[in-house]
Amino acid sequence: MKVTVRTRASSHEIECAPRERILYAALRAGVGVPYECATGSCGTCKARARPGTVEDVWPQAPGHEYLKRERGEFLMCQGVALGDCEILVPSRMGAEFCAASGPRHVAGTLSEVRSLTHDVDAFSVELDGPITFDAGQFVVLAAPGLAGYRAYSMVNEAAETSRLDFIVKRKAGGGFSGWLQAKRAGSTIDVFGPLGKATWRPEEGKDLLCIAGGSGIAGMMSILSHALSSGHFKRHRGDVFFGVRAREDVFFTDELARLVQAAGGRLSVTVAYSEEPVMDRDPRIPGCIDVSHGFVHLVAGERMAGAWGDPTAFVAGPPPMVDGALRMLVMEARLPASDIRYDKFT
Repeated sequence: MKVTVRTRASSHEIECAPRERILYAALRAGVGVPYECATGSCGTCKARARPGTVEDVWPQAPGHEYLKRERGEFLMCQGVALGDCEILVPSRMGAEFCAASGPRHVAGTLSEVRSLTHDVDAFSVELDGPITFDAGQFVVLAAPGLAGYRAYSMVNEAAETSRLDFIVKRKAGGGFSGWLQAKRAGSTIDVFGPLGKATWRPEEGKDLLCIAGGSGIAGMMSILSHALSSGHFKRHRGDVFFGVRAREDVFFTDELARLVQAAGGRLSVTVAYSEEPVMDRDPRIPGCIDVSHGFVHLVAGERMAGAWGDPTAFVAGPPPMVDGALRMLVMEARLPASDIRYDKFT
């Protein structure tokens, strides 16, 4: 189907495959339509269409609360064209980009699933072809038998790779995490990406500040690995605050310890327990990692008080934690919005 994407200042014609989300088709074509979560949660990718021209494939998407349905608004990430049609995007369009290096659909195969904690799993997807992505980006995944796509940040870092590593938190009633628990190695997964703007590049030349809650540490691991491999810690430092509920919820400590040691004293990592006091030293946590008690964004505020400097800050985790961290970074650290990066997906 041919879809004409109009704004108040421009017009673009894109081609959608049958049942392809309009958002994904536009991004695949290099058209910079607005989006954030790309999975129906945030409402950023809203557009307008004439009745009967676009089908909403997930009417219960949380992002619908931001729409005016009586005006024909829909979410591009949940809308599929029923034929040739025209849509109006009311928000400002981003810059166009080269479709060859932008997001695209790639077939993947689930290759490995392993437990990190009682409710966090790591898994890998082997791709049919290599992709490139920036540290901190994410992709959306669609598994057989499950409706819709889920967003996950890459843990690994590579200029070009045919393997993507992820972590997922198991949730009661969670479709993808429940599907994954069956350890369906060999299953084919549709991968679309890379996506996301919470990225980091070495040439920015600033210290790093990472505040993560639970599985939000995933994209931070990619950023830290890239910082190390690019020699960033020879000239700059980094501070990582990783929040979990209790010691049984901690993971990636060995991986974080290796980063700390390789950074030669220019990277610090603090694990914060929100629901358990620190009574003694957990032997599973290497000595180069600090342990504290409290909500992770508050611990970060206490440890960084008076020494914020001028870093690039990354935030990821549960929405309440993200909101608290953003307020702190604006009000206490006085960081400009351009130096605070996060993606709106859960």
